[in-house]
Amino acid sequence: MDRELLEQTLTELGQPSYRARQVWEHACAGAGSYEEMSSLPKSLRSELTGRVPFSTLSLEQRLEARDGTVKALFRSHDGHPVESVLMRYRDGRRSVCISTQLGCPLKCVFCASGQMGFRRNLSAWEIFDQALYFRQIEQVNHGALMGMGEPLMNLVAVLTAIRALPDLGIGHRHTSVSTAGWVPGIDSLAGAGLPVRLALSLHAPDDELRRTLMPVTARFPIAEVIAACDRFYAARRRKVLVEYLMLAGVNDRPEQARALVQLLDPGRFKLNLIPYNETGADRGAFRGSSRAVIYSFRQTLARAGLEATVRIARGREIEAACGQLAGGSGTADHTQNDRPAASHPTRSM
Repeated sequence: MDRELLEQTLTELGQPSYRARQVWEHACAGAGSYEEMSSLPKSLRSELTGRVPFSTLSLEQRLEARDGTVKALFRSHDGHPVESVLMRYRDGRRSVCISTQLGCPLKCVFCASGQMGFRRNLSAWEIFDQALYFRQIEQVNHGALMGMGEPLMNLVAVLTAIRALPDLGIGHRHTSVSTAGWVPGIDSLAGAGLPVRLALSLHAPDDELRRTLMPVTARFPIAEVIAACDRFYAARRRKVLVEYLMLAGVNDRPEQARALVQLLDPGRFKLNLIPYNETGADRGAFRGSSRAVIYSFRQTLARAGLEATVRIARGREIEAACGQLAGGSGTADHTQNDRPAASHPTRSM
């Protein structure tokens, strides 16, 4: 729901100032339409239905996996696909993975969103409405801006959306923002005053390999990215979560684990090792590391005091990693995506 449009429309209709808050609270409590807001005059409900779309996105497809993961494919007002995922956990967490751009400009070679190309940034309310849709299904309490796109390249809209998420039950300390290493955005996020968690997609311990996997990162060498993450930690006092996609024979060797130990301060960083899921048009371009290799890699990190968890993938049968469903909907072919649309919360192997 476009909150600015809502407030403007209610002002034009001569409604009292409290009406905007009343409508907003109904929507954030899970109402699925204006008609469900029985405390509003019927004439006003009709006016709003005709003048303020209940969502900035239209639902095109919804899939549910056996593990309870739900993936939604939306269309924007200009016809582009947007994906979001709801992950359900036995401990009561209900985590929504949210997209921030239509496609992604960063073109990481393993990423489904990157293979789609980039169309535009999402507005704050297009970002927010992804979480709002799942709130209509059930209560939600965690958010991850880790779907399609690079959130820190759309930071103004991202921050507006984040500031509204607590109205849905998603507090700032339960909100994560992912980046491929966009240094100006990391610094801006650190200065925004929000106690969110920063997640860094790293995937290699050295610049040469990282550039082959994530070409755009040539602009910001690893040393600059880590320094920005150190500044984030100093400002927010929250450990940075380092995402590391485990690719067989590419970045999973013991010496690469030791290089990560040298690179990352255990007091400021923790790792999330991501098993690679082979799907999509480029099947075979990479292979996922075996469980034994991942375990050994993690043990090397642990012996040096660097905390590492191994992600449990969710929603594989519904292509729940970000960009997979949109890429298969006629917009582009797709490969893999490291961004944890379907596996954001971490767990040890």
